[in-house]
Amino acid sequence: MPVDPTGPVPARERVRLSVDVSAVPANPVGAGRYTLELVSALTIRPDVDLQLWSRRDDRRRWRDLAPSARVVGAAPSPRPARLAWEQVGLPLRLARSGIDVHHGPHYTMPEHTSVPVVVTVHDLSFFEAPQWHERSKVVLFRRAIAVAARRAAVIVCPSQVTADDLARWCRIDGEIIVAHHGVDAARFTPIEPVPGGDAGLLGRLEPGLVGPDGSLHRFVVFVGTLEPRKDVPNLVRAFDKVASRHPDVRLVLAGGDGWGAEAVRAAVAAVSSGSRVLRIGYVPDAAVPALLRSAAVVAYPALYEGFGLPALEALACGAPLVTTSGTAMEEVAGPAAVLVPPEDTLALADALDELLEAEKGEDGRIGGIADRRRRGFEIAARHTWAASAERHLLAYRAAAG
Repeated sequence: MPVDPTGPVPARERVRLSVDVSAVPANPVGAGRYTLELVSALTIRPDVDLQLWSRRDDRRRWRDLAPSARVVGAAPSPRPARLAWEQVGLPLRLARSGIDVHHGPHYTMPEHTSVPVVVTVHDLSFFEAPQWHERSKVVLFRRAIAVAARRAAVIVCPSQVTADDLARWCRIDGEIIVAHHGVDAARFTPIEPVPGGDAGLLGRLEPGLVGPDGSLHRFVVFVGTLEPRKDVPNLVRAFDKVASRHPDVRLVLAGGDGWGAEAVRAAVAAVSSGSRVLRIGYVPDAAVPALLRSAAVVAYPALYEGFGLPALEALACGAPLVTTSGTAMEEVAGPAAVLVPPEDTLALADALDELLEAEKGEDGRIGGIADRRRRGFEIAARHTWAASAERHLLAYRAAAG
């Protein structure tokens, strides 16, 4: 039953929850962004007493983000030391904390603790396609996921796709609860806060986006870390196939280099339209909505995702979206997106071409932009971080019970 956010909650109904936020980097993406947004949604709930375990040098950020929570800066910063602390130091502190349930939001958990644990497993790519990751991470996270599947009281998965993959790869002794991610509707909106503000912001971010008259060029945008499973080299090749038909359009790759980013550089160097591919690196949070709502097309051709948050954020901004069939993005975006088979360069090129034509008012065989935009707004409206937090509360209460 939903909690009445306006009334007091008896102490016996509140969940005393701790969350390990020590893995969230300074510039969070993916699982780090999920952790930030979830904590923000939990900290305002009257039925949660929240305690956060941060790195020693990261307390201020979390105190500012969650002023009602108790923030304990106990974890060391280097990853090996932090993972060792999770197994040795954290269980001792949990035993004295008086909490009801602990949440490991990034695959791992303290393996020996008397406190019930919830673990978020974001995806099974370490099992499905280990070649997409560094070998050391494959070894670490395969073991962490297998341990969580056996020992966590509840596993949270961000999509049914991930839940099904987990059941296929691991023995699960606890319960699985699917909790979709949310979208920040205050930030991701089709309306720019100040008329003309997006063009000014994006022009400062990347001068190549702005024409001589100060207006933005039309562009296709990808937002995400440049890593193998995002299939960005294939997007570069698909864009090259339609670039001559749309000489005013740029391809913008917005995201930091991940492992394997050299394949993106090689793809850009190999195509004739490489000068129209703008690699702008990691984008500040304030600029991401501007990029999405200003785009002629948002392309998210990832081969595998646990959820695919950039796709949902694109829908919330009213952007035409092309993404990959048979993935979590299809589960979330459904009929609002144009879906193409994974690794199909020709199909992706055709979708880009059709959307670019439709965006000019020439709706083609992919269907009307307006209808897809309406469906996208409906989907985004259902996916809030408050709703995601509600699903997480089900997991916490199940674990504590």
